[in-house]
Amino acid sequence: MQTIYQVLVVIHIFAAIMGMGPGFILTTVTKSARTMSDLCHAYELKRRLHIFVMVGGSLLLVTGLLMGSINSFLFQSGWYLTSLILFLVALGLGPTVLKKRARPIKQLLKTHKSEEIPEEYEHLSRKLLRVEYLENLIFVIIILLMILKPF
Repeated sequence: MQTIYQVLVVIHIFAAIMGMGPGFILTTVTKSARTMSDLCHAYELKRRLHIFVMVGGSLLLVTGLLMGSINSFLFQSGWYLTSLILFLVALGLGPTVLKKRARPIKQLLKTHKSEEIPEEYEHLSRKLLRVEYLENLIFVIIILLMILKPF
């Protein structure tokens, strides 16, 4: 059983790199866009990177729960339970708040005809970025909990 647990730890670490690494970059991809073409390209890159975030995040959840099922004492550890709850909160932000904030931006990208980025985009992107920064903060807290195991 210990060998299986060690394999899960390795997969868990690689999943964190694969999922969280690109997740931290998502907030910066669109900032250098100067034209609507640049912005559309940036959002396409963001969409492609998000695939890694989803796969890595799914692997993180599955391997984390499997490790907890092998070593049930993890479910009695505050750092583990807090990490799991925070992860589920962050996971829930995607299809709810993030999707709601991204929808008007996607619509703007489809309908805006000029190469100039409209002022409306700045307002919409700030709202989206606030939630993305919140998710990044949650993931930093989770990483710290995993490393430090403070309680």
